[in-house]
Amino acid sequence: MTPRPNPYVEELVPYEPGRPITDVAREYGLDPSQIAKLASNENPLGPSSTALQAIRDGLPHTHLYPDGGGLALREAIAKLHGLTRDHVVLGCGSNEIIEFCYHAFTRPGEGKVLASAYAFAVYGLMARLFGIPFEEVPDREFHHDLAGFVARLSPETRLVFLASPNNPTGTRIPNAELAAFVEKFPAGPLLVLDEAYHEFIPEPPPSVRWVREGRPVVVLRTFSKVQGLAGLRIGYGLARPDIAAVLQKSRQPFNTSAPAQAAALAALADTEHVRKTVALTNTGRERLQAFLNKHGLRFVPGTANFVMVEVGDGDTVFRELQKRGLIVRPLRSYQLPSWVRISIGTPEQMARLEEALPRALAAGK
Repeated sequence: MTPRPNPYVEELVPYEPGRPITDVAREYGLDPSQIAKLASNENPLGPSSTALQAIRDGLPHTHLYPDGGGLALREAIAKLHGLTRDHVVLGCGSNEIIEFCYHAFTRPGEGKVLASAYAFAVYGLMARLFGIPFEEVPDREFHHDLAGFVARLSPETRLVFLASPNNPTGTRIPNAELAAFVEKFPAGPLLVLDEAYHEFIPEPPPSVRWVREGRPVVVLRTFSKVQGLAGLRIGYGLARPDIAAVLQKSRQPFNTSAPAQAAALAALADTEHVRKTVALTNTGRERLQAFLNKHGLRFVPGTANFVMVEVGDGDTVFRELQKRGLIVRPLRSYQLPSWVRISIGTPEQMARLEEALPRALAAGK
């Protein structure tokens, strides 16, 4: 007899990532080097040269286990934010910190988790995986409705997820609104502030200060986006020491690799690479939005390294662009079948998109 799986897992619809370049090349007979991936909000400049060198320097030692506590990296992150090492938890991407929050602060079938509609799919996926009731708070024109969150907070609430900028919409929560929400947040639930795209926004919120003040928050950051280390899977969470200590107990030993820790440590110090990435992103986003306006396409003005665009039949446009060597992200899995998400690429990649998109749109009508 086949072992009976956990029903929470058996009924789960897995997360759908952006298509790999190799798969698209194989399906359409394309040269992989000529495919532009504008689907997963990756850094088109790649990683910092100092991060790459740190990986190379560590390769002779790959027979050794990594530092299980990530002490050097946690120390550097703490110093950057004016915190202590005890405030910092490392994860296999910031996604893993989300999982730690579920392990540490929820029980199957009890309480509930809140997140915004059209928020990062992993919040709800984890709730279903852990058997926790999950409630979506309706958006206000693709923006978080913080008043809606307040209305749904109750003694049963265990976790609340806010992402700013939000994926896939690209919208941010104004600082004054977010501060008012955080400062009145009730005792009991844990507030998770997902700031994967933090570096791209001007005048970011004082989220680290809220950690320093001892509020019940976990701030998520990642090295996957602006630092260009998505393939190494490395991120971190910031929380007051008692919360961080519980999250530490939830992780597997050696959950972040030695190359990832070394690259992240080097990337933290390369502020020039971050500056170049943000400048390229801002220019590319403005260019894309001007192009979309010119062609009368509805889009959500973005604040991160991507733009969400209404294209009619998102799946068809997605396929048509793939034929032309461009990968974007269809949003049917987010209940937005007429939309796609386009990551900001190099000027050359964005020029190719401008040439190909009108043809793809014509095919999608």
